[in-house]
Amino acid sequence: SWYFTVAPSLARNRRVVMFDFRGHGKSERARNGYSTVSMAGDLSALLDELQIDTLDLVGHSFGALVALRFALENPDRVRRLVLVEAPLPPSQLEEMVEFVQSGPEKMVQSMPDGMQGALRAGSRRAAKIISALKFLLGESSLVADLQAEGDIPDDELRQIGCPVLCFYGKNSSCRSVGDRLTRIIPDTRLIELDGGHYLPLEHGATIGEEIGEFLSG
Repeated sequence: SWYFTVAPSLARNRRVVMFDFRGHGKSERARNGYSTVSMAGDLSALLDELQIDTLDLVGHSFGALVALRFALENPDRVRRLVLVEAPLPPSQLEEMVEFVQSGPEKMVQSMPDGMQGALRAGSRRAAKIISALKFLLGESSLVADLQAEGDIPDDELRQIGCPVLCFYGKNSSCRSVGDRLTRIIPDTRLIELDGGHYLPLEHGATIGEEIGEFLSG
């Protein structure tokens, strides 16, 4: 969702590092460890390996929660934070609940039209994506870890000291979370876009431009 949308435009003017979560893409298919704490630990280890001390951090959906957790645990390492459709708590995100409880065909139906077309084309890449989804939902602790993930208390959110940019879809079930984050986190701006939970796929160009301006500000 980032590689073909927002990342290329940002990479014209800055170094961009994208990584696959455990169990995703080309990362090892780990059977457990899918909490935000574990994922933030993975990110910290990756940054240490790449010798990156500080960075601007961008995340979508559960990735936004990992970015938020990392920023809370490593306040000196995050200069700016971009949260796209961060669901709090994730167990109340209707799109996620519907997704994890469905079979492969319903998984595809819940995705944006462009992604549905790519997956139904029957390509090798589509087969790999479906295979990865089956593993994550049926053979790993991902679903249980997501359902066990609690909310982040307001007092903890107030500790975010860096500038924050939030994107939320007008039709998303977690739209109200954007208002909450804007109200609680001191230096936060909210951008509402037409659409649902998959904003990087639906509004990649707009999000790329807004992030670029935010990071340059």
